[in-house]
Amino acid sequence: MRTPADRHAISLESTGTIFGDHFEQDDSYRLRRPNGMQDWLLVYTLQGEGYFRTPAGEKRCGSGQLGLLRANIAHEYGTVQGTHWNFLWIHYPGLPENGMLPNEEFLVETLPDERVRGRVELAFRNVLQDSLDRLELWEALCENALREILLLLAQRTNKRLDPRVEQTLGLLSRSLKEDVKIDALSREIGISGSRLAHLFKQQTGSTILEHLNQMRVRHAALLMSHSGRTANEAAHDVGFNSYNHFADQFRKQFGVSPRQYRQACRHP
Repeated sequence: MRTPADRHAISLESTGTIFGDHFEQDDSYRLRRPNGMQDWLLVYTLQGEGYFRTPAGEKRCGSGQLGLLRANIAHEYGTVQGTHWNFLWIHYPGLPENGMLPNEEFLVETLPDERVRGRVELAFRNVLQDSLDRLELWEALCENALREILLLLAQRTNKRLDPRVEQTLGLLSRSLKEDVKIDALSREIGISGSRLAHLFKQQTGSTILEHLNQMRVRHAALLMSHSGRTANEAAHDVGFNSYNHFADQFRKQFGVSPRQYRQACRHP
């Protein structure tokens, strides 16, 4: 249930109003605004399910889903009957990043995995905390956190990969230095190894191993050009056990050997 410590509401004289809260409501909860409101509303559902009704119809926002209600839209929202709704919400006056999103009265997107969900929840809580503390530069901190949420939402709406492929990409980025096994990935994703391999190749144009090697090589190139790592050190840093294999993959991607690339970076 909501407590006084959870409640954060502040006015920004220069830019409008930012305020938010963490609610947990039963199915008696309902709010109607026949004339809409001037601010935008971001909602992230932690558990349960809420509904949003606008002139365009009804949409629901369930666990792991992020919703955005446009300004000046007549609406009603509340807890879906027979459920509860545990959610974070923020009113804000609008930011340029809103222009990157589809022109829908209420936009809802499912976040693909725990990593992205964790980023969004943390950004929400940072806005609530910074708006409560009101330390120096708190307005800018709130806006930056809101921008992160909106950019992640825009990334979801512009990149229509299968959620299982997105989840695989997230796992690969976190396992860059590890020995990745497709069977282990598929168990975590919840589908067979053959189905995952086919789906990944179909949507990205490369196999899982090819994509992992491309990620490793790109990162190794950055380590050599920006962190002073030698070719051997960079190969080890990104998870290649064989330097020859690393060098072969590097040539495929950059057209030169790792040592030639590093030399060119040192003496452009």
